[in-house]
Amino acid sequence: MQSQYPASYYAASANRKDARPSLTESLQADVCVVGAGFTGLSTALHLAERGFSVVVLEGSRIGFGASGRNGGQIVHSYSRDMDFIERHYGKRTADAMGSMAFEGGKIIRRLVKDHDIQCDLKDGGIFASCNNKQFRGLQHHKALWEKYGNDQLELLSADEVKKYIGTERYTGALLDKSGGHIHPLNLTLGEADAIEKLGGKIFENSPVTFVQQGEKAVVKTAQGEVTASYVVVAGNAYLNGIGDQLPELTQKSMPCGTQVITTEPLSEELQRELLPQDYCVEDSNYLLDYYRISGDGRLIYGGGVTYGAREPGKIESLIRPKMLKTFPQLKDVKVDYAWTGNFLLTLMRLPQFGRIGSNIYYAQGYSGHGVTSTHLAGELIASAIQGQAERFDVFASLPQYPFPGGRLLRVPYTAMGAFYYDMRDKLGI
Repeated sequence: MQSQYPASYYAASANRKDARPSLTESLQADVCVVGAGFTGLSTALHLAERGFSVVVLEGSRIGFGASGRNGGQIVHSYSRDMDFIERHYGKRTADAMGSMAFEGGKIIRRLVKDHDIQCDLKDGGIFASCNNKQFRGLQHHKALWEKYGNDQLELLSADEVKKYIGTERYTGALLDKSGGHIHPLNLTLGEADAIEKLGGKIFENSPVTFVQQGEKAVVKTAQGEVTASYVVVAGNAYLNGIGDQLPELTQKSMPCGTQVITTEPLSEELQRELLPQDYCVEDSNYLLDYYRISGDGRLIYGGGVTYGAREPGKIESLIRPKMLKTFPQLKDVKVDYAWTGNFLLTLMRLPQFGRIGSNIYYAQGYSGHGVTSTHLAGELIASAIQGQAERFDVFASLPQYPFPGGRLLRVPYTAMGAFYYDMRDKLGI
């Protein structure tokens, strides 16, 4: 159990730092949500808005995992796009998932507006190409997304990119005006406040020790329990002890780490030089870099993947060279914060939704596209519990494959694959 946030920029600039109490009593609720990251909070908030009584149990702190440590970028769709989905699962599934591909960002904006959440929401995102092959991929990407309804896209040539990003690094880009960025931890804290205002209850530092399945499930912690008609398991890469009881959630996924650094506050002149329109950026590499300007004028820069969720020893030494490759003008700028966080990877790079028995729901494994997909997941789980499960079942029907070699070999096999694609990126092939 972790009672404190990691020493990240997000934790240092959080709107609320005091902890909520642990569960020390027996409660009744319509729904018990396990995990107070984006999936759990989105689910609980959508349910509370519909009149359900909800209890959220968090093993450490709200947004402690990937939800409070990520790059903060509103990136649409999934880690596999609809053409891949159509090839593997058919046109009907691709059309159904495509119709939901841009919904997560809309949900975030709706929740921010309706509940007055202060999270530095800014509009606009850019996908940048590092070679000509990647730029051709962005052209295909634009046509594909437009087919599914995104009409806010614009291709940028190498010269046009320089109007948006102060670097010589890119051969072109795709601007998505419906993208954007947020302070992710403050978004989780704002969603938690909204749940409580609607009558929901949230307990921190309350790791679940046991789930007794049945018509009424009983979710137990060290000092209390919640009896509920439905349980939603939303621990993602931070399942901890509950994962041993529910092997369905751990046997077909793998925690991975990504690293982020944040500079000291930059002058307004330097901010405008780096990102004149204040859009967020990610490149098109397999092991991609991503960055943006924070609400108080810092550059937040992340990248790389550590397979198996190992903690890297020196995060700044890993990420600073990436930042300087993009922005050499930052060579004398101090880095104030460096941290790592785990996301959950699946073999097919698509999220895993499902039920255990008739009344335990789960959603996990967003494979790097969690900010928007988690918010969509909350809407779909809430609708399924309410009796409208068609859209949830589109995701639940996707096969969930184990990694080759099982849990023992999934890390080295996946790392080998990442090395191969990283070399392809570097060679431009």
